[in-house]
Amino acid sequence: MNSDVALQQILSSEGDSVGLIFQAIFIALFLFSIFYGQRFQIWMMLKNVEVGLNRIKRMRDNARQAILDSLRHFNNDPSLDSAVDRLLEYFWIPPTSIDPFGIVGKIDHLLNVREGRFRWELKSIVPNIDDSRLRNLENLIEIGISLDQIYRVMRHYYLLGKKTMSLFLIYQAEALMPTVLQEAEALTDAIKSFSTGQPIGDGVGSLVAARFMYGAEKKLISEDTVMAEVEFEGRKLIVVKALGPGGNVGKPGEAVEKILDSRGAAAVIMVDAALKLEGEEVGEVAEGVGAAIGGIGVDKFKIEEEAKKFNVPLYAVVIKESMSDALSTMKWEVYVGVEKAINRIRRLIREKTNVGDTVVLVGVGNTIGIGQ
Repeated sequence: MNSDVALQQILSSEGDSVGLIFQAIFIALFLFSIFYGQRFQIWMMLKNVEVGLNRIKRMRDNARQAILDSLRHFNNDPSLDSAVDRLLEYFWIPPTSIDPFGIVGKIDHLLNVREGRFRWELKSIVPNIDDSRLRNLENLIEIGISLDQIYRVMRHYYLLGKKTMSLFLIYQAEALMPTVLQEAEALTDAIKSFSTGQPIGDGVGSLVAARFMYGAEKKLISEDTVMAEVEFEGRKLIVVKALGPGGNVGKPGEAVEKILDSRGAAAVIMVDAALKLEGEEVGEVAEGVGAAIGGIGVDKFKIEEEAKKFNVPLYAVVIKESMSDALSTMKWEVYVGVEKAINRIRRLIREKTNVGDTVVLVGVGNTIGIGQ
């Protein structure tokens, strides 16, 4: 009996000791969370941002190497590295918007100057390159510029957050990182396409236009933009697209201006790629009204102004795809969407126009790998 009592006392004392140990650990963790919890949280968020930043840096470096490899096919000058670094830091300053009147014309002028200067710089590096490959190289360098800017901006906020240890600054950088990584990965997917001259998902509008103008006589209507006149069930169809097969978006705004000013039209139909929402299928086709065109807005403004001026209805047909689909080599699902869009456009012409009318069809998008 005495031995049983002694054993119970030992077990009881051990249980009390274990309870005290757990209580001490809980108190220590509680005090740690009070005094050091925020610092620990900041450290964890900084590590997450750093991991994402390193991934973006690798993408930026891969893009730079792809540009160098492409240029070395035409010029193996040792100074090529410094020339590429100079191009990757190229920028343009938007005009002041204090007085918004006429700002679209100013933006258009500055973009034209930037494009001309950029092409001059590139031709000075590879003077014997043909126009199609020159356009592809321009697009490839634009990808490098975008990735370089993304890396620099995210690095800025990472270092600033690390320097100030500001929870809110670091939290914003961490919250934005998944979206930024998605954009950077989409740009990285485009490197192969622009290096090899393959059609990309963003070229669906150009491909639709090319299908309509196949076999017809083409002529240049504005810079890097072609048109062709075809007959469709008694209507005159004027088809517009960027000059291919080099990586090019053309100037569809100027083309529509010239057509409506000189000849008029019963309708303008625009077809382009559209960013799909999560849950939507790649290659879905939708119809609507308005100028279906992205970019900074110069061409969109010109088309809308001309449509308003002549009271011409603007119809839009879009093919839905993700950012990665738009910038990478065209997928089969996207091509199936092109076939659906062609059928939608034919039905739209039959329903909204009459025999004898003139209809303008504008295929919007990068026409790399797509001729006319």
